[in-house]
Amino acid sequence: MSKKILEIRELKREFVMGSETVRALKGISFEVQTGEFVTIMGSSGSGKTTLLNILGCLDKPSIGDYLLDGVDVKKLGRDELATLRNHKIGFVFQAYNLLPRTSALENVELPLLYNKAISATERRERAMHALEAVKLADRSDHTPSQLSGGQQQRVAIARALVNEPVMILADEATGNLDSRTSYEIMSLMQDLNTKQGKTIVFVTHEPDIAGFSSRTILLRDGIIQKDTPNANIKSAKEMLAALPASDDYLTKA
Repeated sequence: MSKKILEIRELKREFVMGSETVRALKGISFEVQTGEFVTIMGSSGSGKTTLLNILGCLDKPSIGDYLLDGVDVKKLGRDELATLRNHKIGFVFQAYNLLPRTSALENVELPLLYNKAISATERRERAMHALEAVKLADRSDHTPSQLSGGQQQRVAIARALVNEPVMILADEATGNLDSRTSYEIMSLMQDLNTKQGKTIVFVTHEPDIAGFSSRTILLRDGIIQKDTPNANIKSAKEMLAALPASDDYLTKA
């Protein structure tokens, strides 16, 4: 029987701005099972960013419940939230968020520095294993400036994997990448999902990127407009292979 990783129940988030109350989320409910690859889509103002912050335990709902791996997030204090984020969630950001003067290996080690139970030797071994998983072990001593955008995002994904989280939460992770590199990253995401069973929640505004997941949740005006399985999941590996081989391949706008 599949286990629920995320449970969202009648979740609302309101902000008071001056004399006005902004209702960013208006009562949404959904679940994500272990091993699912879900994309959350929505245009500006849809509530997507607010939901992302709640899923990442960076914010709490005004009303409703959010359970992450069985833990009721609303009941946690600041320190408990920080611990939950570090152990349960692997973040992948659009801007990579790598330390510029630090090697790929050291960047991947960062989340483990907060875990005193892990020795320096084990930390390095786990970081190298994560780099191997994203096929960047041979670039472990390179700094971000010595890596391409796609390679930097792979380092960021390795960093998200190193703590063996229950969920990878990706925020527009292909937004700064050209089409070829986007397909490379989505191929990696699909492999992590299908071959390693990683649960992935991928926030994007791009419909073509959503087509690589098994399910799409569409937000609009703070509510879920659609929550549908993708009947014909696209293969990023196949789409990558179909691209022209020319170096001057036109990138997406």
